[in-house]
Amino acid sequence: MSDTRIAVLGCGAIGSLYAAHLARVPGVEVWAVDPWREHVDAIERAGLTVTGQAAFTAPVHARTSAADLPPCHLGIVATKSSHTGAAVAAARDALADAAVVSVQNGIGNEELIARVLPRVMRGTIVTAGAVTAPGTVRYDAPGDSWLGPFESRPAARDEIELLAGLLNAGGLTTHAVADARGPQWTKVVFNAATSPLAALTGLTVGQVCTDPGLLAQVNILIAEARAVCAAAGIGLTRDPEEAVQEAIREAYGHKPSMLQDVLARRPTEIDVLNGGIAAEGRRVGVPTPAHDAMVALVSGLQRSW
Repeated sequence: MSDTRIAVLGCGAIGSLYAAHLARVPGVEVWAVDPWREHVDAIERAGLTVTGQAAFTAPVHARTSAADLPPCHLGIVATKSSHTGAAVAAARDALADAAVVSVQNGIGNEELIARVLPRVMRGTIVTAGAVTAPGTVRYDAPGDSWLGPFESRPAARDEIELLAGLLNAGGLTTHAVADARGPQWTKVVFNAATSPLAALTGLTVGQVCTDPGLLAQVNILIAEARAVCAAAGIGLTRDPEEAVQEAIREAYGHKPSMLQDVLARRPTEIDVLNGGIAAEGRRVGVPTPAHDAMVALVSGLQRSW
């Protein structure tokens, strides 16, 4: 048996990047679950291939059903937020003794995981990528990850540090922190300010952030979200405007997942991004009309399909 067995639920871009980088660490055995049969078959047959910012192929066990997972020490939930509850429930037996982290978009996934499993981490990753073919993920833009305890049902400190150490060993810079809300909300604020505008216009992140009219809307969305964070006592780890400039430099052509979902006519994560900010705004008494507008517009676009 391996020293550490890790389950990855959801093998889209982020799940695939995590799975591949972890699988090349000595002593780590990675099991990935995803409903896309062709992707799973390709990974099981020939390994998971990373292109772009890195170039390697790693051995990953892949299955279409969580019922086929063996007992694992650690779990990573990388599904779309709408699938969180079902994915975790399906993997309950394999993850019964595992510490489990969400590396998903938006707000509220940890609460869903904690309804099923006892030891949970908040996780945030700003790396960008896309699955380009069965068994292949393109690593578009590098970025750090942060892991910390979920307040109401926390994983142990040594479990958080173990996973962070393995990710670092695999090539993904990762920080174990005492409070992961700041990094999580820093990502949410940026994504919620740019992703819906990309989804509504069809433009990349860089194109959105360099169009004067759209940039004005980005700044309005950022200002609203910062007001919510201030009222909630959440300290952002970096200035969102700096993240905008970095995205222009390093990820100009990146299509965020919300735009990818719209192009494929899949449900988006608007409810846990802008909707999550709006919900927290209501809780702390801060109006969020621009985020409410994004929810209405993207939800209306989805209904038109």
